[in-house]
Amino acid sequence: MTRKATGNPVEEHRKQARQRAAVALITLSTTRTAAQDKSGDVIREQLEAGGHTVAVRRLIPDSRAALRSALRSVLRRDDVSAVITTGGTGLAASDVTVETVRPMLDKELTGFNALFMQLSYPEAGAACMLSRALAGTIKGRPIFCLPGSTRACRLAMEKLVIPELPHILFIAGAP
Repeated sequence: MTRKATGNPVEEHRKQARQRAAVALITLSTTRTAAQDKSGDVIREQLEAGGHTVAVRRLIPDSRAALRSALRSVLRRDDVSAVITTGGTGLAASDVTVETVRPMLDKELTGFNALFMQLSYPEAGAACMLSRALAGTIKGRPIFCLPGSTRACRLAMEKLVIPELPHILFIAGAP
């Protein structure tokens, strides 16, 4: 079946993109238990409401080695199309998500953090500049590194990740 061109490549990509993805969800925390992972719960709820599934959910300590290992493990899986992390994006010495993930990226979506900060400003004020949210692709799979704040996760998922995930999967050629 041939689609009629609308002249808008983004809309054409969205029409052609699959609308469901299996996502690996990784929470970084040295203090939370699985029962206390409210940000992970918000991300899962948002994914499911958007028609996606959580193929893997892990809670790991704030550790570069643990995060690298977890990412390598989930990226080897055929049933994972994207990865979302929560936690470890702040300024504390234990916050290592950005330093661990950025060197692993094939491509970085620099606009993700800019949009996230812009959307965060009305609620967080100048403190939003402390966000080091990060997004990009690793081996053709999108990865979104979100703060550990439940409110920040909800905002990022509702306004950025869920609306654009199918389009990003299509462009990146994710499995």
